[in-house]
Amino acid sequence: MNPNVARRDRLSRFVDLARVYRGWSRQELASNLGRDLSKVVPDSGNPKLDLVVALADALDWNVGDVAQCVWEAPPLVLVPGEDFAALDAQAIESHRAGDWRGLIAGGRRLLASANTPAERARALNRLSGGHDGLGRYSKSLECLRDALSLTPLTPQLELMLRVNLVGAHYALWHVIEARATARELVDRFEMRPPNGRVERVAQAFSLMYRGHCARRAITTCTEDAHRNANEACADLERAGTLFSALAREFGDDSYGGVANTCRGALLEVHCTLGLLDPLDAVSTITEALGGVEDPLLAPPGDWLESYGWWCIFGCNVAVRHLDDPHFHRAMAIFTNKAIEIADRLGNWSLRERAFSLEQMRRERLEKSTGFEAEWILDEEDVRTIAGTMGRFPSFRETGWRILADARIVEKV
Repeated sequence: MNPNVARRDRLSRFVDLARVYRGWSRQELASNLGRDLSKVVPDSGNPKLDLVVALADALDWNVGDVAQCVWEAPPLVLVPGEDFAALDAQAIESHRAGDWRGLIAGGRRLLASANTPAERARALNRLSGGHDGLGRYSKSLECLRDALSLTPLTPQLELMLRVNLVGAHYALWHVIEARATARELVDRFEMRPPNGRVERVAQAFSLMYRGHCARRAITTCTEDAHRNANEACADLERAGTLFSALAREFGDDSYGGVANTCRGALLEVHCTLGLLDPLDAVSTITEALGGVEDPLLAPPGDWLESYGWWCIFGCNVAVRHLDDPHFHRAMAIFTNKAIEIADRLGNWSLRERAFSLEQMRRERLEKSTGFEAEWILDEEDVRTIAGTMGRFPSFRETGWRILADARIVEKV
């Protein structure tokens, strides 16, 4: 079927559904949708935004959900001879190569070939990984929720999905949800110690995420800062030890990079607990960044990402504990390096933190001195900020402020 014709049919179904849902006559429907009775559905099948918004309001739906359903992609047609196992192997290769769009395409083909709930859940997990790699954390979260709603699942697959769910919530700053799910997983392993590599990795990640959630809660729940810092300290120390052991035992240095992220987070936590002087923490982080002076020359992966997060932890130390001029000097160094590393890795979570913290630094400078530090952005910077706004709803207000205040330099 012609895509425009198919889209028009789907739009017509939504219009009919809205009429029945509201109990409207056809004239009332047209009036409420702001359309002429004879032209409610455009011949092209391409609705204008106001029609999509009006339909969403009439149906009590989310605007994005209506748009997605109207514009949904046609079903995939499998190539003869392909089976689930072969497609899954290809998806795994795409993941290892960092080919996130290829992983999404592979995940969609896996969904088309899935014959059991477990196969469908595995396909959704691959899709989630592709969206996560592109920083589309909301889509990643949606895939994981859909996967976990399927039954029956093997215990190992269900465990992997839950750990990934914690990561998606954490990336989106859903601290309460991430912390609760991580706590459930940690408690599971307290009752029954992990058995095998997959469970040991799941335990380490669960502790790490629970520790990071407690660390983030130091800022959001200031009255419980000391308690949260103690919890973060215990979990991050244990997670770092577990990841280091996994790296040694399995010869996988990516675990070592995650352990290094835990060590960096502990610098921030120790400052909150009064165990480390903030200026000493800043000095330690600055010295460590000497190893990634030029991120373009460093191999991408968990070790490079870990130093991007060390920059963010350093900024948090500066925000909580340092006065001018130490504050501005540390923040300028760390946000700049974090953005460099984020660009090398294509890491949207790092970008969100770096842009938010740099905007905070500039606002604090203007408030304390009256001096407005001009933020000069080129077209690539604007694209990056726009992409960050799309991926993090909580960043949108900050993003608009940055774009409103910045001087944008266009290419000649």
